[in-house]
Amino acid sequence: MEPSQLSPSEFDEYRKLIYRLSGIHVPENRVTLLSNRIRRRLRALMLPGYAIYLALLKTPAGSEELGFFLDAVTTNETSLFRTEKQFHWLQTEFLEDLCSRIQRGTHPKRIRIWSAACSTGQEPITIAICLLEHSQRLRGIEIEIDATDISEQVLAQARSGQYEKRLLAGIPSELQERYFEPVTPIATRTTITEPERKDLCQVRSPLRNLVRCQRHNLITKPPGSGYDCIFLRNVMIYFDQESKTVVAGHLQRALAEGGYLVTGPSEGLHEQLNGLQRHSAFIYQKPPGARS
Repeated sequence: MEPSQLSPSEFDEYRKLIYRLSGIHVPENRVTLLSNRIRRRLRALMLPGYAIYLALLKTPAGSEELGFFLDAVTTNETSLFRTEKQFHWLQTEFLEDLCSRIQRGTHPKRIRIWSAACSTGQEPITIAICLLEHSQRLRGIEIEIDATDISEQVLAQARSGQYEKRLLAGIPSELQERYFEPVTPIATRTTITEPERKDLCQVRSPLRNLVRCQRHNLITKPPGSGYDCIFLRNVMIYFDQESKTVVAGHLQRALAEGGYLVTGPSEGLHEQLNGLQRHSAFIYQKPPGARS
């Protein structure tokens, strides 16, 4: 019989494990949500209970399963051009500031951006679109976009660049045609009971090749340094104050002089960002002259 819900002791043990692995704090009222997500792995491995799965995760033999476990329990929600105002800032104030410094010779001829906790890749793809829309202005300037997430499952989709066509509904048609192409189905449905294939589109390769995806845990050392802009949005709500302090330290060290940190309204990072200056709502800047 399939278990229905985590017991109080099991829930507590899983919460501790998730926090140790990722720094994410699972609230006490999420027992049903966590139970449902772990149950996916029980079904996949044909295990009879939560306690047996927890014991597996704590053994050397279960080390490879830890990645699948984190994929199942972490929340991944994103969309193209989410919070459009911030992407307008990216194409105007940010580019004006950076291009000015490049022209003065005080900044290398490159733009380096990190999309942290990128989920299925819509955020870094949107960043790439914003920059390519100014390709003439950025001629001769190298563009580097790092996209990271703790989940290999969502990174696999980010690398593929395939999304349901309905997710492009809010994007102007000229951008859809310029940066996306339809995915031709390999086969069509042959029976009524077979699920209907989703209408997919794919990011065109010149755009997709700008984004470099890799696995990264926010509480560990950043994947690079000298970033001109870091996007970290709608993820820190799941971290407690101690973990936020660790992550904030990594972010500030990863920023270049004059670099910007773009956050979401739910991050609650303001107190931990005392090394940065508030530029505007949810956007912070590392003061020129500050060390990485």
